Amino acid sequence: MAAELAFAIPGDIEARTGGYVYDKRVIAGLRALGWTVEHIALPASFPFPAGTDRATARARIARCAAGGLVMVDGLALGVLPELAEAEQGRLRLVALVHHPLALESGLNAEHRLRFIDSERRALAKICAVIVTSDMTARTLVADYGVPPDRITVAKPGCDPAPERSAPAHSRSIVRLLSAGTVTPRKGHDVLVAALARIADLPWTLTLAGSCERAPDCAAALMRAIEDHGLVDRIALVGEVSDMTPLYQAADLFVLASRYEGYGMVFAEALRHGLPIVGTNAGAIPEVVPASAGVLVPPDDPFALAAALADLIGRPERRAALAAGAREACRSLCDWNETAATIAAALERVR
Repeated sequence: MAAELAFAIPGDIEARTGGYVYDKRVIAGLRALGWTVEHIALPASFPFPAGTDRATARARIARCAAGGLVMVDGLALGVLPELAEAEQGRLRLVALVHHPLALESGLNAEHRLRFIDSERRALAKICAVIVTSDMTARTLVADYGVPPDRITVAKPGCDPAPERSAPAHSRSIVRLLSAGTVTPRKGHDVLVAALARIADLPWTLTLAGSCERAPDCAAALMRAIEDHGLVDRIALVGEVSDMTPLYQAADLFVLASRYEGYGMVFAEALRHGLPIVGTNAGAIPEVVPASAGVLVPPDDPFALAAALADLIGRPERRAALAAGAREACRSLCDWNETAATIAAALERVR
C-alpha cells in the first residue's frame, strides 16, 4: 500500500517560526522518502479559534478518506478534542506536539486549565504522538497521561555548518544577536531589562523576529527599549528571510525564553559556532551543553545580566564556548534523520 499522509497545519506554513520550519521540512523529507503528503491548511486563529474556524477545521479533516493516516499539528489538535473523539474510529490520527499549549507564556489560569483538559482529551484518542524533544515526551507522560510507547521523539534537524567569516572574539564592541518572534514566551523583555543593567559595557544587540504576532507585546518591548535609553544600541529588524548574515556578523547569541519545546534557534547558533547565553527552561538544556553556552533561570534579568557581562568582558571565554558550539553541532541530527524517524513512527500505525 502506498505511503500516504494528510498533514493538517493551522496558519501560514511559510511563516518563519521554528514550528512552521519544522513542519515544512518534515513534509519535504517525507516526500523525499517516497511518501505522498497532502498539506491541509487550517485557519490561522488556532489555538484560539475564532468564529467558525473550529467548524472549518473539523470539516476539512472530515473530507479525508476513511482509514486515512492524518497528522495534525498540536496547535490545532490540542483545542479540538471533539474532532479526535469523532474521528477516532474512522481515521488513524497522529499528533505532532511542538510543546503543550498550556506552557505558552502569558496565559491566565482559566486558559491554562482549559488547554490542559482539552489537550489531554485529544491526545487520549490518537494512535501516535510525535514530539520534538525528550522534555516534551516526559511532560506528556507525566502530565497528560500519554503512554510512553505511543510517543516518538523526532528532534529537529540541522543543516551543515557554514564557515565563519571572522573570528567571533576579535571585535572591541561585542555584537549580540537574538532571534525569536516577539511574544511573551521568548522573554525579550527580560533581555532588555538585563542589558539595561550592563549599559556601561561595549555591546550592541540585533533582535530578529516578527513584531506582528503579538502587537501589544511588541509595543511594550519598544517602550522598554526607549525607557532604558537603548534605542541606539538595540536594533529590531523584524522577520528576516535569511538569518545567515546576522549569525555571521554576531559574536554571541542570547535568548531569554521562558519555555522552549526544543529551541531551533539555539541549534542554529551552535551551527554557526556562536557562544550562547540562554535559559534552562524546557528543552533548552538538551540542545545547549555547558561546553557551548551559559544557561540561567528564566525570568531572571539579574542572572542574565551577570552571564552577559562575564562573556562580554572575557573574549577568551567566548572563544572557548564558540569551539564548544562547533563541537556540539556535530551531535545534532540532520533533517533526513528527522524525516526517517517520523516515517518509521507513521509506518507503525498506517
